[in-house]
Amino acid sequence: MQENNKDMLMDWNDSIESDGQEFILLPDGEYNFTVTNFERGRFPGGAKVPPCNKATITVQVDSKEGVATVKFDLLLYKSLEWKLSAFFRSIGQKKHGEKLSMDWNKVVGSKGRGYFKQKTYTNQSGEDRTYNDLDRFIDYDQANFIDDLPF
Repeated sequence: MQENNKDMLMDWNDSIESDGQEFILLPDGEYNFTVTNFERGRFPGGAKVPPCNKATITVQVDSKEGVATVKFDLLLYKSLEWKLSAFFRSIGQKKHGEKLSMDWNKVVGSKGRGYFKQKTYTNQSGEDRTYNDLDRFIDYDQANFIDDLPF
């Protein structure tokens, strides 16, 4: 077990209070986000991509609807390098056309911008569910974050 998960363990007789975060469905559009978590993992492989490393990224979006949490995976595979570049450009760690050694230690806390849209799928019970999908990343522009600066 990872060391940082020790505080998450519960005992059988612990008190509980949290009812969980309300799920916020974002209208399609561009939103600023803050990276709140990053986890290293393995993609088991699929029809187009063999087993490889993956980064699971969690972002938080503050919107007029409320605070939405969105998770997505970035596969560390050469044919998907463009998506890694787009992510690092969106959080201001890479400029278009430049070479970058990915510094995952600086990802959490980064601010970025992306286009989010709603996607629907059918779960194992046959019910249609809708979730927030980060459809594409938008290159970092400090002007998108002027409201975040303390004065």
